Amino acid sequence: MPRPKTQSDEKVLAAAHRLIHQEGPEALTFARLAQACGLAPATLVQRFKTKAGLMQATLLYAWDGLDAKTAQLAASMPRTPQGAVRLLTALSGDYGGIESYAEGLLILREDLRDPVLRARGTAWRRALSEALDRCFSGIPSAPKDVGLLMATHWQGSLLWWGFEPEEDVARFVEKSLKRFVAAISA
Repeated sequence: MPRPKTQSDEKVLAAAHRLIHQEGPEALTFARLAQACGLAPATLVQRFKTKAGLMQATLLYAWDGLDAKTAQLAASMPRTPQGAVRLLTALSGDYGGIESYAEGLLILREDLRDPVLRARGTAWRRALSEALDRCFSGIPSAPKDVGLLMATHWQGSLLWWGFEPEEDVARFVEKSLKRFVAAISA
């Protein structure tokens, strides 16, 4: 009979997620996670088997959170171009400062290396694009696939902000997205 877990996988994965965001993906080891969550390294190995399995579980946990946040924001925003701007601006607030954003890019590298995680990214892109499309559904002049175009512009604006982070990321993104909406509405 297996012993009861003293900490849920969710709590352990939350600790792992904090660790990689604070110190980068290379910091995620069984020993470092054991220090962060208070479980023995051997217990963590029993749960996740390999470092790759631990990384994948951690990033799947992160994708679950992003999917839930995106769905919640999409449901709460008006279905207007301004609602689309607000949705993406709200998602941008999680990036914090430049150091946090840069660490996030290292984490994205891990997502791109793993086919299971790449599939989650693809599914999120579709869900986000569809939510953004709905914000433009009443606008006959909106280009086909406007949601994907806007999401692509959003990701580009985050990258450009990273090179010149003089202002708050959400403010930078909001201004950029408003210019996007004005350009496609002209």
